[in-house]
Amino acid sequence: MFIPKDFQLNDEEMIYDFIEKYSFATLFSQHNGEPYATHLPLTLNKGESALYGHFARPNEQWKDIKKQQVLVVFQGPHCYISPSWYETMKAVPTWNYVSIHLYGKMETVEDPKVIFNSLNDMVKKYESSDSPYNLSDVDPSLIEGMSKGIVAFKINISKIEAKAKLSQNHSVERQQLVIKQLENSAEKNNLQIASLMKKNLKEFR
Repeated sequence: MFIPKDFQLNDEEMIYDFIEKYSFATLFSQHNGEPYATHLPLTLNKGESALYGHFARPNEQWKDIKKQQVLVVFQGPHCYISPSWYETMKAVPTWNYVSIHLYGKMETVEDPKVIFNSLNDMVKKYESSDSPYNLSDVDPSLIEGMSKGIVAFKINISKIEAKAKLSQNHSVERQQLVIKQLENSAEKNNLQIASLMKKNLKEFR
């Protein structure tokens, strides 16, 4: 990923927070000699420096992926930035965003206990705290049968690239004008970018 110096994100804790918060990722590899991508939720195991997930078995991307280095993209908040917010015509439109790229080697997971733990971690992550649903309460034979329809995997992370493009290449005054405009919006992405920009300004004052 192209990352100018101003936009390099090095804060490991922040990077992991983004991965966990924006965990519906895009997994890229070569399949049958062509670029191929699958969109899927992934869970992060910090201790193992690994990602866990699963393919639907009919998705044949898993068949030739094990010896490749794969790319996983986590897309954070993003929004359009208008030069009119700077009160000048001597600028061009741009886009602010946060994006995390992870690289690594994949291995398929065969151990039923590891597969169940991976699925259970995902359920616990996405179910609300007051949800009555618990994977442990599901009939084991049903889980066993459903597990035959997936291919579970683990990606051992070898490299992380992280980019937070938050108008850092503009003056503080311009950044404040952008924040003001974004905060006047009801759009979730705009508000999230505004919050990140404010945090970034405070950290570098």
